[in-house]
Amino acid sequence: MANLRLIITVLICLFSSFTKSSNVIKIDLPKSLNLTLSTDPSIISAASHDFGNITTVTPGGVICPSSSADISRLLQYAANGKSTFQVAARGQGHSLNGQASVSGGVIVNMTCLTSVVVSKDKKYADVAAGTLWVNVLKKTAEEGVSPVSWTDYLHITVGGTLSNGGIGGQVFRNGPLIRNVLELDVITGKGEVLTCSRQLNPELFYGVLGGLGQFGIITRARIVLDHAPKRAKWFRMLYSDFTTFTKDQERLISMVNDIGVDYLEGQIFLSNGVVDTSFFPPSDQSKVADLVKEHGVIYVLEVAKYYDDPNLPIISKVIDTLTKSLSYLPGFISMHDVPYFDFLNRVQVEENKLRSLGLWEVPHPWLNLYVPKSRIRDFHDGVVKDILLKQKTASGLALLYPTNRNKWDNRMSAMIPEIDEDVIYIIGLLQSATPQNLPEMESVNEEIIRFCKDSGIKIKQYLMHYTRKEDWIEHFGSKWDDFSKRKDLFDPKKLLSPGQDIF
Repeated sequence: MANLRLIITVLICLFSSFTKSSNVIKIDLPKSLNLTLSTDPSIISAASHDFGNITTVTPGGVICPSSSADISRLLQYAANGKSTFQVAARGQGHSLNGQASVSGGVIVNMTCLTSVVVSKDKKYADVAAGTLWVNVLKKTAEEGVSPVSWTDYLHITVGGTLSNGGIGGQVFRNGPLIRNVLELDVITGKGEVLTCSRQLNPELFYGVLGGLGQFGIITRARIVLDHAPKRAKWFRMLYSDFTTFTKDQERLISMVNDIGVDYLEGQIFLSNGVVDTSFFPPSDQSKVADLVKEHGVIYVLEVAKYYDDPNLPIISKVIDTLTKSLSYLPGFISMHDVPYFDFLNRVQVEENKLRSLGLWEVPHPWLNLYVPKSRIRDFHDGVVKDILLKQKTASGLALLYPTNRNKWDNRMSAMIPEIDEDVIYIIGLLQSATPQNLPEMESVNEEIIRFCKDSGIKIKQYLMHYTRKEDWIEHFGSKWDDFSKRKDLFDPKKLLSPGQDIF
């Protein structure tokens, strides 16, 4: 996260109120369904917006299910009733462009369904889809275990994350979150309640993982667990040369044995943006800032090693590997030692501070991409140096880090570049905006996409939002025919997740 004080200064200067509209459309549900459809203006307003704070889509009502049976009855009625309406499952609403919305239809508030049950052998946990990942961590840690892969932000729901993919700094080691699921309970667009896995109803299982909510609403997920470490050694190192930076990143993700790190990401500091120096000792912070001014762009390698006992030889081996064999700028390395929970929940600390000042709910024109390793230098030169660095100001965080392609399961709906390469890069351009400069930032995102297409860089977007069917066909590529067939099979009336604008 960028330096909090500097972010606050920028946002106070730029931020103004973001107006919201709420035109409620009437929906009548028969009493026989035994469902309460809320049309309270405050609830409707909250369901009309998401984390992106860019779009306004007003539903007809919101239900808070007490069980998966409530959702099943709702969808059966929608599919078979005289008056058809569309349905969208919504967790924390962490989408960017209204993907979890439904105009005039029904929002299912999935956060009403929460539970975590750890198996007796502690190999997995059965988790209700509306549960936040941070609460999964809290519950499983009580048993000495935890999930093996994480997103950077834990205050999102299990079902929503699995419908997209779930990426973060552990992907290179254990794959995305969708790769670490054993079984699901899903309610299809026809209202059927089905349990699925790699062996049972595999067509539905692989379809809903990364399926953007198109085939069914996940109500339960069986999540893989392993030993929960107690602490994390957390490092950041600075680089001025991009090739050296990526070479060291790629070397570290190839070391997946015990000596390797457990978490790896990378950040980009731009001289026209907010530079986070807070991780480094106070005596070095001005040096870091001067370094960014001098070079224009500085690269931050961020890694962590989880552990229980600091006296184990493996800890000193990891430290030796990082300090003696990597080519970061001499002297620009800093290490923190923190509890495992605090490391995984690190983003929440900054969010709480911004929320307390009313500076969290701003527009977020984020752009998330997968870029092939073979073109990462072209992407860097064309996007980072020729587009981002030439903006008047850059407000937000830029992430760039590699992962291994073999950690993904191509049978799932989630897309990464369809290329024959072992390594792909995850890019997160996580900018904050105001209503005034939002068009400018969206234009920058469009310029980046256009550059990649014109340059023949075969990117894929994550958390994308297309409005043309041909763009969706291009996105899913070789998977489109199967994706379309699954829609006809599991949601033939096209009731689910209309906010994605796919069908």
